[in-house]
Amino acid sequence: MIRIENLRKFYGTGESRNEVLRGISLNIKDGDFMVILGASGSGKSTLLNVISGLEPADAGNIFYNDRNISTMSDSEITNFRKNTLGYVFQQYFLLPNLNVDKNVKMGADLANNTDYRKLIEAVGLKDKAKKYPHELSGGEQQRVSIARALAKKPEVLFLDEPTGALDETTGRMVLDLITRLQKEIGFTMVMVTHNQNIADMANTVISMNSGRIITEYNNSDPKSAYEIAW
Repeated sequence: MIRIENLRKFYGTGESRNEVLRGISLNIKDGDFMVILGASGSGKSTLLNVISGLEPADAGNIFYNDRNISTMSDSEITNFRKNTLGYVFQQYFLLPNLNVDKNVKMGADLANNTDYRKLIEAVGLKDKAKKYPHELSGGEQQRVSIARALAKKPEVLFLDEPTGALDETTGRMVLDLITRLQKEIGFTMVMVTHNQNIADMANTVISMNSGRIITEYNNSDPKSAYEIAW
């Protein structure tokens, strides 16, 4: 379980100092699919970055089971992220000089995972393993980034607007792939999105406004990627 206690985050200094996260407390259960909703500027991406260790909190605690990452040194948090967490972003962040196989292998090498090619096949890109990013569509590049993140064998996968740059058809395909792999592999998943319809796929949904959680609810009957509105 991830346990977040009274999380606070500020940007800027002096009179321009802005409180972006205002005392957030939250629990994320093992194996959960949580969606974080909110308008631009609500703090949802900052919350994702802080609880995933990409940015430090200014106050509060973040526990992964009994490990408080808020008290870790820079080297400790780097190792923790490398060994425990995976990331998928709206921008694919693929290395342009590496083909699909080698991009995914980068993630696999962090976990000494020699079976990473099974993930390339699972995301439907076995026949494009030797292609370079510029030879792929946006949806294909996002599938490579998903395979690379999962090749690390993460316990938790964080996703920041993973379908934001995709059209509806491709977006549904990517969401279907992510949720199918979660069920097969069993990782915890936390996704930030502006598309409120994606919340219908999640087990837990939180909505944010002005750096605070304003609603949280459990979804007893999650829909598939092909059942939700767009």
